[in-house]
Amino acid sequence: MLIKSIFGGKSEVTEASSKKCPVVLMTRVRLARNLSDVPFPGWAKESRRQEVLETCLPSVTSLPQMKRGISAELSGLSDLEKLILVERHLISRELSSHADAAGVVISKDQSISVMINEEDHLRIQVIKSGYRFKAAWSAIDAVDTALEEQLDFAFSSKLGYMTACPTNVGTGMRASVMMHLPALVISGQMEKVVRAVNELGMAVRGLFGEGSDASGSIFQISNQTTLGESEQEIIKRLSAVLRTIIDQEMNAREKILEKDAYKLFDKIGRAYGILRHCHLLTSSECMNLASLVRFGVDLEMFPEKTRHIVDRMFIECQPGHVQYHGGQEFDSGARDAFRAEYLRKQFENVERPIFNLHETPTSVDEPNDDDPKKETK
Repeated sequence: MLIKSIFGGKSEVTEASSKKCPVVLMTRVRLARNLSDVPFPGWAKESRRQEVLETCLPSVTSLPQMKRGISAELSGLSDLEKLILVERHLISRELSSHADAAGVVISKDQSISVMINEEDHLRIQVIKSGYRFKAAWSAIDAVDTALEEQLDFAFSSKLGYMTACPTNVGTGMRASVMMHLPALVISGQMEKVVRAVNELGMAVRGLFGEGSDASGSIFQISNQTTLGESEQEIIKRLSAVLRTIIDQEMNAREKILEKDAYKLFDKIGRAYGILRHCHLLTSSECMNLASLVRFGVDLEMFPEKTRHIVDRMFIECQPGHVQYHGGQEFDSGARDAFRAEYLRKQFENVERPIFNLHETPTSVDEPNDDDPKKETK
């Protein structure tokens, strides 16, 4: 039932943004909150975690933002259902491994999810497609305010919100964007960018967060500390770093087109050919090929409507989604065969790329609204 609900409605994660966003795929803001005078989930006995679940679940589901949404206890979900939620970034890998006294509430459009009894009692998350910190912060601040009227959060006048991990103490906020950086990867500059970003106090991870690789040239950039800064200050500092990365990616694209245009054209043409005609395809290979086609969309080699197909494929080529679309559990070989068949159908009407060195654009503006004006609570 949960899977049908997830796939039956429009999703912020799989639907393309109304704005053309060449570099930033989506924006996410997450808040960590805990109930006062209750042990953190990692220290609490199962009976106490169950009490937290029974206290928080009704409060979250009653929110106007969660009207006609989905709520579930993790113990009642199948492994496939949990995997699909992880692939859609609606729950973490950590929560998916919790068998007892854990839950999740997801809004109808899947832009808001609240995890109960992960590392903290509550992990509130808002996802917006594109580069949209203002919209994400406004939405999560409203949810946080509404929950704080119902629940007694652990808060210190000196330190801020108390969290299980010391790096989250303060605002309890993690702000991040998912960035598509193919030119920096192709030109071998990504390692240098990662080092520079880390030195600025930011974290760089793969598509599915800590411990995941950066298949498809997709990187998650986020703040690492939350103590001593307001939410707006964190977002402002992160936005400055992101703007620099976007500029570097655009410069790398321009240099590739100046020096190695035909090598790039060859990569994009081969990617298109494989996606149209392949019969075996791993999820990692699918991500990398789709990345090249998305790069081609940015360079106007493919129609803009192709971006929507590619962005969906970043999620739908993952193992859980493949098994759902196939209607059965597959071993890895059968999964690769079905994935290839599914991709062929998705790309059968995608027009062949048009390669024109002299008319190919070398820079694109990245729309954003990352200047939240709402006062810190």
